[in-house]
Amino acid sequence: MPPKREIPRLTRGSGRLLTFSDGVFAIAVTLLVLEIQPPHDFEHLVQGLRALWPSYLAYTLSFLLIGQVWVNHHVMFDRVRHVDRGVLFLNTLLLMVIAFLPFSTSLLADALRAEQGLRAAVVVYGGTLWTAAALFNIIWAHLRRAGLLDPGLGPCGARAIGRRFLLALVWIGSGVLVGAFAPIAGVVIIAGFLPTYYLPIRGEYGEDDRAP
Repeated sequence: MPPKREIPRLTRGSGRLLTFSDGVFAIAVTLLVLEIQPPHDFEHLVQGLRALWPSYLAYTLSFLLIGQVWVNHHVMFDRVRHVDRGVLFLNTLLLMVIAFLPFSTSLLADALRAEQGLRAAVVVYGGTLWTAAALFNIIWAHLRRAGLLDPGLGPCGARAIGRRFLLALVWIGSGVLVGAFAPIAGVVIIAGFLPTYYLPIRGEYGEDDRAP
């Protein structure tokens, strides 16, 4: 009796996931600028443009934040060997949150302009970002637990990336809590972690990139 031929196990690459994700990120940042409506009173155009400062502020903050999420999304998936259905589902949830950010941004800008409902607007805005950070942590934990990461990353890099993702969760959560009582301070706290999270993560390229 001839030996039974083994059927190779299916492995699903991350290429299509990244392509779809990049498309959602691109659409989200494009929608941000569409929320800025130009003034209709051209007789007082300069004053009208100045009055849009809350929209400019919210647009700039959200654009940089979405860009930061995109950067760290690549940091995470650059080290993924293949993905499973769990990763596809969790990444879909993350993209759903990112696609909601233009609404949260518009809400924050309108509240700043009206000087009303600002606490609620900051909580919704920060809560959207916190949910994205939570999903980052869940996806990373799943990738590590399911053995889907590139072994070349090494435990040092995996822990460093995980710490960065966890810190974002605490940082944004602090901004949301403060924003519920002092909304401007909450926005400042949320914006404060932008410079840090654009910096490279020690060990993200593998164990050999550690400083001596």
